[in-house]
Amino acid sequence: MALADQVYGFYIPNVSLMGVGSSKQAGEQAKALGATKALIVTDKVLNQLGVAARIRGQLEEAGVKAVIFDGAEPNPTDTNVHDGLKVYQHEKCDAIVSLGGGSAHDCAKGVGMVATNGGNIRDLEGINKTKKPMPPFVAINTTAGTASEMTRFCIITNTSTHVKMAIVDWRCTPNVAINDPVLMVGKPPALTAATGMDALTHAVEAYVSIAATPITDACAIKAIELIAENLQPAVANGANLDARDKMAYAEYLAGMAFNNASLGYVHAMAHQLGGFYNLPHGVCNAILLPSVCEFNAIAAAKRLGDVAVALGEQIDGLAPIDAAAKGIAAIRKLSRSIGIPAGLKELGVKEADLPTMAENAKKDACQLTNPRTATLQQVVEIFKAAM
Repeated sequence: MALADQVYGFYIPNVSLMGVGSSKQAGEQAKALGATKALIVTDKVLNQLGVAARIRGQLEEAGVKAVIFDGAEPNPTDTNVHDGLKVYQHEKCDAIVSLGGGSAHDCAKGVGMVATNGGNIRDLEGINKTKKPMPPFVAINTTAGTASEMTRFCIITNTSTHVKMAIVDWRCTPNVAINDPVLMVGKPPALTAATGMDALTHAVEAYVSIAATPITDACAIKAIELIAENLQPAVANGANLDARDKMAYAEYLAGMAFNNASLGYVHAMAHQLGGFYNLPHGVCNAILLPSVCEFNAIAAAKRLGDVAVALGEQIDGLAPIDAAAKGIAAIRKLSRSIGIPAGLKELGVKEADLPTMAENAKKDACQLTNPRTATLQQVVEIFKAAM
């Protein structure tokens, strides 16, 4: 393909609000989008803690009625989506507000896409399958990890096949993304660690992606630098508002990077672990990332050397492949320091399932932009290396 024929898109919400107290603007943002009654899609924990009720109050103060659906589960399923859709339709809602981490945002995206396009969420697996825009959509984020509050990605588990469906559609990008570090303060250390490593994975995979551009490169490298400086402090002290704020910027920047440069084999493989075993996505990414980077090193040595520098490593005088190795070692060191499990065996993954998961990973849309193409057996070997 001639250089003149290479066209790159850049996708981002219309409005992004950052910083302490930004979630208080949820009501006025929803009203500005024309909402009169919103479905708040969240999880049971945030509902029980009263966070969802607080957001509902802010919506109602702005003149937008709201009803809460708290059925978004970790690794949200097609059943979660259609349960939420029933509430949306029964309550005659005309807008959606997602509240939570990636699970809530993805469930909300699924509800919105099916609300306007009809059919089943399974029909939308793949790239740009919708034909109609979503309802007005405000995404309020509570974790510094997935960046689903600002991306065109939606990951939903098919309950029949136990495979995570990757839905990539520019129409499911939220209209408004809100990242208020105050909402992240109460998150436990293990969740902070897992979501932080998820953000790191987004940045690294986007940086080595074959679809990377100067814009996504800038976002990815800055995200890695911020994670290197702030993830450990955020895990060590969840009330460290400055670290939380910087991690919110980091995950958003990483989202900007992968939302436009896409991802690679880490996510293609992690999706299978989530679908098969219902495992935490960020933990799966963290464990797989070093092994996938080792596989990619011969194709992306220079870029993995840049990752090493962004993580604070010195690579002066090193050959590119050795600089890459230093970057991979730094990723492993960071994971260990914040309590990420050492391997997939600790999560109960069985070697007998690896060939099936590898086969499904080869079909996942995320693998298309990996810098090195893997055979089926090579994907199996990467899984084994991460055990």
